Amino acid sequence: MIEKSIKITQTKPNNAFKKLSIQVGLNGLSFCSLDTISNKILASERIHFKTSSTPYLILKELKSILNQGKNIGHDFSEVVVIHKNSLFSLVPKALFNKEELPNYLKFNAKIMANDQIAYDEIANHDIINVYIPFTNVNNYIFDLFGEFEFKHSGTVLIATLLKQSRTIKASICYVQVSEKEMEVVIISEKKLLFYNHFEYKTNEDFLYYLLFSLEQLQLNLENIHLKLFGLVEEDDAIYGLCHRYIKNVSVFIPTNPLFPIEHLESQAIDFTVLNAL
Repeated sequence: MIEKSIKITQTKPNNAFKKLSIQVGLNGLSFCSLDTISNKILASERIHFKTSSTPYLILKELKSILNQGKNIGHDFSEVVVIHKNSLFSLVPKALFNKEELPNYLKFNAKIMANDQIAYDEIANHDIINVYIPFTNVNNYIFDLFGEFEFKHSGTVLIATLLKQSRTIKASICYVQVSEKEMEVVIISEKKLLFYNHFEYKTNEDFLYYLLFSLEQLQLNLENIHLKLFGLVEEDDAIYGLCHRYIKNVSVFIPTNPLFPIEHLESQAIDFTVLNAL
C-alpha cells in the first residue's frame, strides 16, 4: 500500500532549534525537519499511498512514523502542518466574512457536522483561502507537540510562486506534479489568475485538466509559459504530452534563498513542505 523515499540525515542539533514541517493528504505524507540556527535540512521523508487513503488511515500512518522517529526525530521547538486536499475555496479579502465560512465551501465540498473550517490569508495579495483541514490530524499533533501552526497546501504554493514571479509580467502556468495529483497555479502580471487541485488517473486526465483550466481563462496556448515541477522530468510521458499542445514547456526548479539547491537535492523534497519552514 505504501512506498517510502527517505533523504538527507545529518547530526541532530539542540532540540530547542528544530522545526518540523508535515504535509498530510489522501495520497501521501511528507516530512522535513530543519535546524533553524544553521538553516540546514536535517531529514526529509516522503510516503506515497498506492491507493487514495482516508483521514483515519492517514492518521494511523502518521502516528506510526512519528512514534518511530528514526529518521525525522522526536522533539521540535516548532511544528507546522500542511493540509493537502481539494476542500477549499479562494475568497477576495474585500468579500470575506469569517462568520460565513460554511457558505464559501458549500458548493465545492461536502461539509460534515464535525468538520472544522479554517482559513489562511495570503499576505500582500488580498486573498483568503477557506478550507477544511484534517481535524483528527490536528488534534493528534496538538496532543503530541502542543501549539502548532497549520495551513492549506494551496496557501503555501500560491504565496511562494507569487513571490518568485514578482518580476515577471508574462502569463505563467505552474503545475506541481505529484503521484496522481496536480496543483495548477496561473499567474499573470504578478497577480493570481487561477489555482486548483485535481486528482488524475491517466496522463490524458492530466492533460485534460490542464487544457480545461487554460481554456476557462481564454489563454493562448501559443503564448502561455508552462512550468512543470515536482515528480516530472523532460523525458516523462506527461511532459511530452503537454509539449504536443503547448509550445513553451519547461521543467521548473523552484528556488529558495535559504536552501541552496546544490546542498539540498531539492527535487527529493516536497515543494510545499520545504517552503512552509
